[in-house]
Amino acid sequence: MPKITGEIRDAQTGELVQARVQVIGPTGEQIAPADAMWKQGPGEPFFYSDGQFSVDAARGYSQVLVERGTEFTPWRRTVEVGSGGTAGTVQSGDIALDIQLERWGDLPERGWHPGNTHIHYDEKETDPDRRLAYDSRVENLRMTAVSVLKRWDLDYATNKYPPGVLTEFTDTHHHVQSGEESRHNHDPDRPFVIGYGHVMLLNIRNIVEPVSRGLLVDPFKPDYPPISYVCDDANAQGGLVIWCHNGQGMEAPVAAALGKVHALNLFDPYWNDVEYDLWYHMLNCGIQLPASTGSDWFVSSANRVYAQGVQDFNYESWLESIKQGNSFITNGPALYTTINGAAPGQTVEITAGSTVHAHAEWQSHYEVQRVEFVVNGAVAARHDANSTAGVFEADIEVETDGWIAARVASSARDSFNQPIWAHSSPVYVRGLGKPPASQPQSARFFVDRIDEAMEWVSKKGKFYSDSQRREVLDLHGAGRDYYTNLT
Repeated sequence: MPKITGEIRDAQTGELVQARVQVIGPTGEQIAPADAMWKQGPGEPFFYSDGQFSVDAARGYSQVLVERGTEFTPWRRTVEVGSGGTAGTVQSGDIALDIQLERWGDLPERGWHPGNTHIHYDEKETDPDRRLAYDSRVENLRMTAVSVLKRWDLDYATNKYPPGVLTEFTDTHHHVQSGEESRHNHDPDRPFVIGYGHVMLLNIRNIVEPVSRGLLVDPFKPDYPPISYVCDDANAQGGLVIWCHNGQGMEAPVAAALGKVHALNLFDPYWNDVEYDLWYHMLNCGIQLPASTGSDWFVSSANRVYAQGVQDFNYESWLESIKQGNSFITNGPALYTTINGAAPGQTVEITAGSTVHAHAEWQSHYEVQRVEFVVNGAVAARHDANSTAGVFEADIEVETDGWIAARVASSARDSFNQPIWAHSSPVYVRGLGKPPASQPQSARFFVDRIDEAMEWVSKKGKFYSDSQRREVLDLHGAGRDYYTNLT
């Protein structure tokens, strides 16, 4: 039987590279090696390749699509097998493909490197080592983080990895590590509303106990300790603390206000709404919290956070950039932003009557339709781009202290079947001594949420002692005081 074979190389370096491959045969069937490992998540199906593949081919036209992360232009060809014969004969030679993947941008040259900060494999994954070896390379991720997770007695495949660097999957260009997701949900009908929330702990040496508490462990386990204590332990280890799921959970505004969190994961499950509401409220309240993202269950989206460091990837500098907020999140487009020349995470000092010069540059394989500058949660300038690369600049009058960021959006969809987006972390504006006009409303939003949380802790939370309950109430009270002072 004839075969379609391929070698996949980085066109710039000539190196054989891992990628995801899709071969669709003449009758519309997916063709793959018998032992193929398949992509997880929505959208188009792909199998993973270590840089070479070979599949049996039927006569007729087959379509081949190869993708590697988001920084390479997808390679697509239609090939015909069994053509060219004379009457009564069939030519059935193999098809050999030389696949050269071209970059559409210059992210590495600018020192920008992508990471996925939130990955689990569930209990149905039978070969986590093979998948983890593929994921970082196929997705072209410089930093890949899986983590342990405790929910009842489910045996999640990624729980096998100890905390710290996973040296068997790590090389010069790919840092793979295991961390921890510490969590608390209480009401099964409202798991992201009633409960302290979820936090990712990366760059830790030791597991922080308990990994979960309350109903996630046992119906009689206490709703203690709070997530903030976990953050303290991770910070003492020099870890990176990232709140999950758009800031959902009763304790998120408390931990953020008390300075226990380094970043906020947005859209880390692909089924979350693409919204920034809680994050914008926190920024309006003067909390300097960079954006991060991941994919949660498997690499089920193209979500990634870029941090700027040295040109040749270095994990320590990448980690520091995440903490400093020199970052942007995206599922494809590159988004370079400055405000008066200052990069995300930095502070611009201004005086009364000032305008700031906002600069956004984008590059993308898919068309970017809209570019916006957001000032203190409101769109201050908008550009209808309808292009894969460009620059948008605007002079914006600034009347208060606060923050400015850029974001892009598009109805174009990637092979995960998800619309294209990107958002920079903020540049902070100081010097006017006047808080954002939106600050009292944002602060009141969190006061109301904390009041609801304290009501739940007082009347419904389970504890081993009154002192435990008082600890949690005092913690939430400290967070409430922060926001009350801003109303």
